[in-house]
Amino acid sequence: MTTTVAAPPAEAVSARLPSAWTLGLQRGALELRQFFRQREQVVFTFAFPVVFLFLFASIFKDDVSGAGITASQLYVPAMTAAGIMSTSFQSLGISIAIERDEKVLRRLRGTPMPPAAYFLGKIWLVLVTGALETAVLLLVGTTLYDVDLPSSAARWFDLAWIFVLGLTACALLGIAISSVPKSGRSATSVVVLPFLVLQFISGVYIAIDTIPDWMLTVGALFPLKWMCQGLRGVFLPESAQVLEQAGSWEFGRVALVLGAWCVGGLVLCLLTFRWKNRRDG
Repeated sequence: MTTTVAAPPAEAVSARLPSAWTLGLQRGALELRQFFRQREQVVFTFAFPVVFLFLFASIFKDDVSGAGITASQLYVPAMTAAGIMSTSFQSLGISIAIERDEKVLRRLRGTPMPPAAYFLGKIWLVLVTGALETAVLLLVGTTLYDVDLPSSAARWFDLAWIFVLGLTACALLGIAISSVPKSGRSATSVVVLPFLVLQFISGVYIAIDTIPDWMLTVGALFPLKWMCQGLRGVFLPESAQVLEQAGSWEFGRVALVLGAWCVGGLVLCLLTFRWKNRRDG
């Protein structure tokens, strides 16, 4: 006599599986452990914008005419914006391309883990590293270059939403551009070049009032320019608004553009992201 054991209902099986959110938290913890175990990567990630801030702020330290600030103070919010984009756009664009080339993504796609958990893990990684990068740059800026932290709850709120929207937009763009390199070896060149160009035309290394209008127009199409402008509005006095193209911080437009890039970046990810290399079919 054969005894047949009934399979448990599908609902019971799914109920025992962790949710995508729980798996995303666990994946994020794993991503962070892997990141901090690579000492060279940690040092380069956090030291690179700090070194550039020190160099530019030391070379260009005279008063900015009519703005009530020094050139050193002008560089702090700009480098902070670049640091946020570095830990999100550049980091994800390169690391995901390498993981795809090494077939890590292909193996993960074959597990029961929901795809959303993988991306949640990456978001947790860039959220923590982006916050730490911002804290380090602000510590340097307030200690060495007399930049004042926000003095009101409204300005702290502005800092929070600029950070969240900017980080999200750049992270989504990083995920999208990770599908462009043909291999992990070419990922650095493909990702770093546009990021470097954007830094020059978005007011990171060069003051807005000295950049040609056509370059500013191109830079205004991307998130970095608006992150720089928003953070200048958070950390610099009202007198510094004269340096902006529109003569004001335009917080409403900053929120609109960054929010639009969050939506556009998500659409790009959905349309372009691949779990396998092209040569794998």
